[in-house]
Amino acid sequence: MLFIKNGLIYTMNGEVIENGSILIKDGKIKEVGKDIIAPLDAKVIDVEGRMVTPGFIDAHCHLGMWEESIGFEGSDGNEMTDPVTPQLRAIDAINPMDISFREAYEGGVTTAITGPGSANVIGGTFAAIKTYGHRIDNMIIKEPVAMKIAFGENPKRVYHGQKKSPMTRMATASILRETLFKAKSYLEKKENAEEPSKMPEFDMKMEALIPVLKKEIPVKAHAHRADDIFTSLRIAKEFDIDITLDHCTEGHLIAEDLAKEGKGAIVGPSFGNRSKFELKNKTFETPKVLNEAGVKIAITTDAPVIPLQHLALCAGLAHKSGLDEIEALKAITINPAEIIGLDDRLGSIEPGKDADIVVFDGNPIKDIDSEAYMTIIDGNIVYNK
Repeated sequence: MLFIKNGLIYTMNGEVIENGSILIKDGKIKEVGKDIIAPLDAKVIDVEGRMVTPGFIDAHCHLGMWEESIGFEGSDGNEMTDPVTPQLRAIDAINPMDISFREAYEGGVTTAITGPGSANVIGGTFAAIKTYGHRIDNMIIKEPVAMKIAFGENPKRVYHGQKKSPMTRMATASILRETLFKAKSYLEKKENAEEPSKMPEFDMKMEALIPVLKKEIPVKAHAHRADDIFTSLRIAKEFDIDITLDHCTEGHLIAEDLAKEGKGAIVGPSFGNRSKFELKNKTFETPKVLNEAGVKIAITTDAPVIPLQHLALCAGLAHKSGLDEIEALKAITINPAEIIGLDDRLGSIEPGKDADIVVFDGNPIKDIDSEAYMTIIDGNIVYNK
């Protein structure tokens, strides 16, 4: 057991506890409050008034898919040979021994939703993983957690270079629709087959899409520009599937529309240059505008675009651009947990949840020199400054 005392605890359930304590047992949070007595057999950690938060969560990144300090040999995020690859699974490419994992949890990021890039119309499945470990099988929180789809410039650019479809936004949408129609027909044949001989011939791509059609996982829609965001929502409605809006770069231009849709927006990466036309309206004000319109927001680094350990910096820059401080913290804790459907385990410091906790020397949203003092994942101290 671990017992953390004298912390300024941001529970992210609406309560900030001064001189608070947290009791951790068997990898879970057992108690949180001011007047908790440490069990005799608990390891007591006095954090001396430091800020304590839930472990940070990046709801959209590619951690372990593009390895650090290496080129082609460690580039495993895009299978650029077929625009439709739903059968691909991130866990078969993630290298948890890459240095980016250690830097992530040393920066306070304890959970990453990671998966394929946006070269393909359908790229494959994302996984929700803890950032500490050496074997991916033992780091999984949920897999699959989402199916990656992509709109806009990336699929167009990749397949224009190969002189094959899709070369236009029309073709991207058409390919996605056609594949979903095929998957729907495949599922109906499976469900209506009265005997094995009537079953459709096995199709791995179609099998991978069944959880999407059954709303067991959402599609994770890479869409920067407003028109691409609307196209992704249009297709999700046509097939009655769940969706998250990832990047949502022009979300501030259509905030009222998105608020009516009721879907979560995973915003970013907002740091860096405008490397392509669809990023021309990129701004750190987007989270503020969306939040004030009533859209639930999460902030992403899109790592390795921005290294994952700088997630708090991205939230801090959104705060500097007008996003409320608590809302900025929520955007990297409880909000991404809710958007990805794992808030029963992650995102806040509450009894029964995973003991993923970070102690900071300062306020990581407001203080540029603030660093993680201690990181705890599943009740284990994985980093201590």
